[in-house]
Amino acid sequence: MSIPFGYVSPEQQMRDKADYARKGIARGRSVVVLQYEHGILFVAPNPSRALHKISEIYDRIGFAAVGRYNEFEALRLGGIRYADINGYNYARDDVTARGLANLYAQNLGQIFTESPKPFEVELVVAEVGDSSDEDHIYRLTFDGSVFDETGLVAMGGQAEAVAGRLKERYRDGLPLAEALEAALFALTEPGGERFPAGQLEVAVLDRNRPHRKFQRLNGPKLERLLAAGPAPAAPSKSGRAGKAGGPDAPPTAPEGDLDTGSDS
Repeated sequence: MSIPFGYVSPEQQMRDKADYARKGIARGRSVVVLQYEHGILFVAPNPSRALHKISEIYDRIGFAAVGRYNEFEALRLGGIRYADINGYNYARDDVTARGLANLYAQNLGQIFTESPKPFEVELVVAEVGDSSDEDHIYRLTFDGSVFDETGLVAMGGQAEAVAGRLKERYRDGLPLAEALEAALFALTEPGGERFPAGQLEVAVLDRNRPHRKFQRLNGPKLERLLAAGPAPAAPSKSGRAGKAGGPDAPPTAPEGDLDTGSDS
């Protein structure tokens, strides 16, 4: 039996789709998600105040994404509808990051397999628990693969390099200011300038907040938090680096605007 002209094997189709999606995701800037003393921190370079990479899905659940905006925004809205319906029909505690991750995995896997063009997205769905041991961070790739992460995640852009720099500064139980400092260190290219507060999108899932745990940090509140981070070590007269110093980090996130789920 002759092979039709233009035939491409299923294996080659999957490889081509995966390469296409990876290249699209790598063109964007990285997003960092990490656990800190009182919850989970999300940090993304993003000068836009309307097009969010980080959002609230439900009471204890946050969402972060990289890649093509219209594609991950459609997934975000679908996740909110899923959470609202299940929370209303059953109980709010029945809405979990694991259930959302499974939903996203099914959708992304189906699109990757059946659509000529895969989604150029990578997602994190995170849920804050009553203790750090009960926190959950799930990373989902364009083909529907799910990874249960612990401690930290970097995705998009030069994710491997960013993750490597983040591991240099990360440890369990970091105060919020130090966790933010570690995230900015990881997101900054060696020798490059750090992103100013106005070009950062920062949010937390703070387990100490009542009811809705998601909180955006922006404006003067973010600037104060950045100022509370560890100061860079200054060389002493002998040429050796001095000790890092700075004000004590706040135990929880400062008051900030709540995300209503809208883009405004």
